[in-house]
Formats: sequence, C-alpha cells, structure tokens
Amino acid sequence: MRPDTSAEYVDHNAEAARLERTAGLYPEDAEHLLVQAAAHLELADDRPRATSLYDSLLSSTTPLENPFLVRALKAANLWEYGHEAEARAIIEGVRAAAPRDPAPWVIVAESLESHDELEAAQETFTEAAVHLLTDVPEPPYATHPVLFGRHRVRRMLGLSHDDWDSLADTLNSSPVTLDELHDPKRVWSLGSDNPAELQAEISRLRAELGTFREALSRPFPVAVLHWPAPELTELLTAYPDLSTEYPSHEDHLSTIEASLRELSASGTPNLGIVTGTVPSYEAFAASELASPSEASLLPQYATTLAARGRAVAWPPERGAACWCGSGRGYGECHGTPIS
Repeated sequence: MRPDTSAEYVDHNAEAARLERTAGLYPEDAEHLLVQAAAHLELADDRPRATSLYDSLLSSTTPLENPFLVRALKAANLWEYGHEAEARAIIEGVRAAAPRDPAPWVIVAESLESHDELEAAQETFTEAAVHLLTDVPEPPYATHPVLFGRHRVRRMLGLSHDDWDSLADTLNSSPVTLDELHDPKRVWSLGSDNPAELQAEISRLRAELGTFREALSRPFPVAVLHWPAPELTELLTAYPDLSTEYPSHEDHLSTIEASLRELSASGTPNLGIVTGTVPSYEAFAASELASPSEASLLPQYATTLAARGRAVAWPPERGAACWCGSGRGYGECHGTPIS
C-alpha cells in the first residue's frame, strides 16, 4: 500500500511531485496516485503536506472509490505530528462507518497500537474481523492483516486464544508460529548473551522478512478486463477487429467469471477485475505506440489498470453486488454455481 524504501535511496519529495504531476494527467487514477504521493511525503517527514493531499482528495467534487482508506491514512498521519484529538475523532468515524474494505480497519487499528492504545486496537481489529469475516468460508487474502494484527495485539495484552486467533494460526504461512512471532518478550532477545536465544531471534526475523517479501510480490491482483455494455459497444464500433475477442457482451461476462474460477481452481491467489473505458484504452495504446485494434494490448491494459490500483477483488464479499454491474447480489447473478 505504501512505499517503504529508505529516504537514503529515494528522493521522496521528488517522487511525490512526480506522482502529483501524473495525477494531473490521469484524473481517473488521481485517488490512487495522490495517496501514494502522500505516503512519500510522510516518509520525507513532510506530514503537513501529506495531510493537505488527503484533504484535497476528501474535499474533491469527484466521489472517491475508497474514502475511508483516505480518512484512515489521514488520521494515522495526523497523530504522528501531534494532532491526536483530530486523529482520534477520524478513527472513531471510520470504525462507526464499518467499511467493507479491510485496509482502513488495519490502518486505524495499527495507529492505535503504535500509540500504545492496545485495548482500543484489539477492539478495532475484533470489530473488523466480525464485520468482514462472519460466515465467510475462506478469509480473502486482503483480510489476513486483520487477523494477524489482532493476534499480535492480543498476545501483547496477554489474552488467551479464541477462534479468530486459531484461524489466524491456520492462515500463517511462515515457518515460525504466530505465537512465537508475536511473543512480547522478543524485544529483549537481541540484548541477550545467550547464543541460542540470538539464533532463535534471527530465525524469527528471517521468517518475518520472508512474509514481508511475499506480500510485496503481490503488489496488485491478477486482473481480468471487464467492459460495461456501453463501453464494449463503443469499443467494437471503433475497432471492429476486436469483435473476435468479444462476440457479445453476455459472452464477455461469462468468460470473465469462467476465467476467474479457473484461475482460482488452479491455486492463483489475489484475483481481481478491472473495468475499462474506451478513452483510457486509446490513451494506453497511444502510450505503447500501438493500434487499439491489437488484441494483444488488452491483457497489458488490464495489468496497467491493476497496477494503478483500479482492480476490484474477486470474488465479491458475501452479500455484495455482482461485479458485472447488474445491481443484483453476486450470489444471485454470476456467483450462481455452474451446473
């Protein structure tokens, strides 16, 4: 979600400026780009400017795709440079709104945790788990930080395991257990003179690094391109050569669902859907010095949209609307089991 490279190697102010310029060129991606720019400003220790970017997004006349994420990031940033009261008010607002996206929950809970508000952090993580994962057969990848963060905070509070903690244990892919990774006594390990304790801590650090690298290797979902009916009509009218790719809109929607189910069955994680528009696709083709009629551009366009943060996770969460835009629930639309 955020860049984390040391300022020793990256000019974060310059990178923030570059992202702001890019947002001006691609207003449809401004939200994602400006959130990245604000993160660079935080890393450059220019937190007031970062807050200004968050404020500009929240006050924009263009509706945000994830306003609660922006609010959560703003709250975490404000608290870091002394605006605790305002940060707390925003955090309470995010919790009360109960967003369906796990990211705002994690950000506000970790902000509370980092300021030693462990009880409040535990309550926030628990609220998120109950809200996002009740009756969900398999926790989506994006919700794993909720369970892991909750497990970590509860260990620091000395609370006994419950069902959510057990679920976190089953999701942990590290060779080191969560109980060991989240052991509150670890803070003393590196000051020990005992070689066995030092070796154990090195093993834990390696495991954490492996998990971190795994997360970084998934910067955006494996995304399938979706064209709404009006956009597909406009696309095929302008570029009839693509009709072999899209015989009909109904066939297009069925192919998307079938492709995603096939990828899921093969074990591919972190799947998503990106929605295309003809102007955006034409601009992408021009940037590639290629004709929009070239079908080989379509998967590249999908990947580019995903990299810009435009992907919506698949499958939709329980009770959510179908990705196709029909207005019906996913379970009643494309989520119906194929006989």
